[in-house]
Amino acid sequence: MEYLVRFVQMHESFRKAELEAMADLYGINMDFLHYNQYSPHCIIRLPNEDAACRITGRSVLSKGIYELWGSGSTYTELHQEVKRRTSNLWHLYKSSSFKFEIQAYQAKRSLGEQDALIQSFRYTGFEGPIRLKDPEQTFCIFEECEWGVKEPTRVYLGRLVAGSSRPILDTYTLKKRKYLSTTSMDSELALITANLTQAAAGKLFYDPFAGTGSFPIACAHFGAVSMGSDIDGRAVRGKNGVNILTNFQQYNLEDKYLDSFIADLTHTPLRSARFLDGIICDPPYGVREGLKVLGSKDGGKKEIHWVDGKAAHLQSHYIPPKKPYSFEAMLCDILEFAAMYLVDGGRLSLWMPTANDEEVELETPMHPCLEIVSICVQAFNKWSRRLLTYRRLRHEDVKEAQPARQARREEGSTANDLNSFRKRYFEGFKEPPPPLKEA
Repeated sequence: MEYLVRFVQMHESFRKAELEAMADLYGINMDFLHYNQYSPHCIIRLPNEDAACRITGRSVLSKGIYELWGSGSTYTELHQEVKRRTSNLWHLYKSSSFKFEIQAYQAKRSLGEQDALIQSFRYTGFEGPIRLKDPEQTFCIFEECEWGVKEPTRVYLGRLVAGSSRPILDTYTLKKRKYLSTTSMDSELALITANLTQAAAGKLFYDPFAGTGSFPIACAHFGAVSMGSDIDGRAVRGKNGVNILTNFQQYNLEDKYLDSFIADLTHTPLRSARFLDGIICDPPYGVREGLKVLGSKDGGKKEIHWVDGKAAHLQSHYIPPKKPYSFEAMLCDILEFAAMYLVDGGRLSLWMPTANDEEVELETPMHPCLEIVSICVQAFNKWSRRLLTYRRLRHEDVKEAQPARQARREEGSTANDLNSFRKRYFEGFKEPPPPLKEA
């Protein structure tokens, strides 16, 4: 059966990947018959209505899914298509309460025009009561127009099958969240990322850069048990009586919260075993301050410092020493960690920044045990960030001939030496001056 998905017109490069992730999660065969990144309408083929409900039921970037009754470049073509495809279905809804809606993309219709369009479908013979609130059936006329042109380039008619999870954005908006920081991930992007990573009931998810817990909360909403860690103990402990647990309690998700702990990804206390179903993170970009990991700059061990007869490093207020860290090395360490801890088929989703020029374009990090599932881009002015999603391969599918790419390790003493993106960020992404010509 063919269905029309009505997308929101934002985060365009994420929309198809989200549907594909949901279809893969539920084991549903889905074919894209028509998809355009710049159009809010997508046509897909699914086995039945139950599959349609499951895929869009937790989608954040769609408004709803409709059984496609017809399409055309003109209304004449649309009416011919509706009669040809659905005349055998009209009797099923003859006495049902119903309503018609019109959604025009990049155009508007007056009330009189809308009524005329609705009346043009009276040949369907619906005799049930018209109900604008909670009807049994909702039919929608979709118009797709070029900007500034009133006549549509494409029109569709669909019967509403299911809505989406988009209304939950109001529940999880950061404006209402009790525990926040300047780096808290936008709730919409957190939920999208959780969908791409396939968070679901019966799964265990982990965020090694948890901060205030935006990703663990998003995963918990979809039923996964989640935990997190952060190198900054202040983020884990919280402040003024609120912390990550407070946020879980705010959304009645406390039973999905395992715990959070203070740790550095390169010095994890987790036992070495493949037990995680998903890893989801937005690693620090090193812009506000240079990237660091636990350790001393000279690499040597420090003598134990005693305070009031107790070792300083065993006290709750202790802040361990840190050393500079290469951004590329961090990305490769995340992939190595994922390869060590993800179960077969488990997913890793991580955000990484990139400047919109070739000079500091970071190569997509790769690992022989992980395959790229999707790359989605959120563009800003002079830089962008990409959401990379990987799948853990089974041992027999790993190609030994493709070793993991080794990142450049620490080759400098300052944050800018170790992070070309940070350097270009503070330079305003200005073009480098041309080389001087010889006299």
